[in-house]
Amino acid sequence: MNKIKFPTGSSSMFFISLNEDVEKMFAKTSLLKKRKRLLWLKMEFYFGVHISSYVILFLVHPQGIIGPLMNYIFIGISGMLLAFNVSHDACHGTFSKNKTVNYWLYHLSFNMQGTNAYLWKIRHTTSHHLFPNVDGCDADIDNNPIIRLSPQHPLRKYQKYQHIYSILVYCIYTLHWFLIKDILYFFKKKIANLQNIKHPIRESGLFIFWKLLYLFVLIYLPVKSGYSFHIIISCFILMHVINSLFFIHTLIATHLCMETQFPKTDHNGLLPYDYYVHQLATSLDYCPTNKIYNWFLGGFNSHAAHHLYPKLPHTVYPEISMLIKQKAKEFNVQYNQLSLFNSIKSHYRYLKMMGSTT
Repeated sequence: MNKIKFPTGSSSMFFISLNEDVEKMFAKTSLLKKRKRLLWLKMEFYFGVHISSYVILFLVHPQGIIGPLMNYIFIGISGMLLAFNVSHDACHGTFSKNKTVNYWLYHLSFNMQGTNAYLWKIRHTTSHHLFPNVDGCDADIDNNPIIRLSPQHPLRKYQKYQHIYSILVYCIYTLHWFLIKDILYFFKKKIANLQNIKHPIRESGLFIFWKLLYLFVLIYLPVKSGYSFHIIISCFILMHVINSLFFIHTLIATHLCMETQFPKTDHNGLLPYDYYVHQLATSLDYCPTNKIYNWFLGGFNSHAAHHLYPKLPHTVYPEISMLIKQKAKEFNVQYNQLSLFNSIKSHYRYLKMMGSTT
């Protein structure tokens, strides 16, 4: 089998020209310095909000399920925003030149959500970011028997209805990730383009530690403080349902929609585009220059900018996104952009198409 690789050619001039403009923008202004300060401010803000939402659970003991349920939903959403705005940047080493700083910011913020930081970083940085939407090379579109996500995957008869039943699957996404997905990935020896995977013994211990700590903090301590077990379990499950739907509908369309491509290699293992054009062809932006979206979603709405500049803070993506759009038009390079609502619609249309065509 030929090694999958990107070609070089005239299309790479797109990124050369874009990068020149980005560097000029940083050189002429103090934008990057200001936005790095903003990144740290957001880190303090989202850690504060998330920890405060948990502390409130013990300060107020309302009767019934409504009070603790609203509290759990706030814990879940604030945790998701913490992951968007802190974990993701720290995973790419954006916060500091000191790797230890990035490590602890990433692992604390990500593992606090019940999902394993070590495993996700492997899939995200060494698989998805290298070959987004390339079958067999992007762990995010691994073949699964429930939902068909790639035109290169086999079509099963029941997937004709996946655009309908997918919402039920999506409801348990984060709970499945916490309870099942991490465990399955921990024991896999092959994930997409990653072969012969072996984990350090230390990570095995940390894997168990973080999972137990999550259950201890969100189930054992609240019950110990006086809440009934059945209320806490109900709140915990419903929190994950809300988390899942929020997570899916803000992120999944950034690669899986009608507008994005799923490039295939030729007989020599070559992909059709160079690395940088490939990132644009396989990504979708929604409201990429909107600073309110940027504040809440950590730059995930500016997905092209993130894939081109993963080591820059997401707080500079609105300005970079404007340059990307201009350069894409200048060099006749595909650039995908929709509103959030239309991107979600596009995702479900894509699922319907994947369930009916081979």
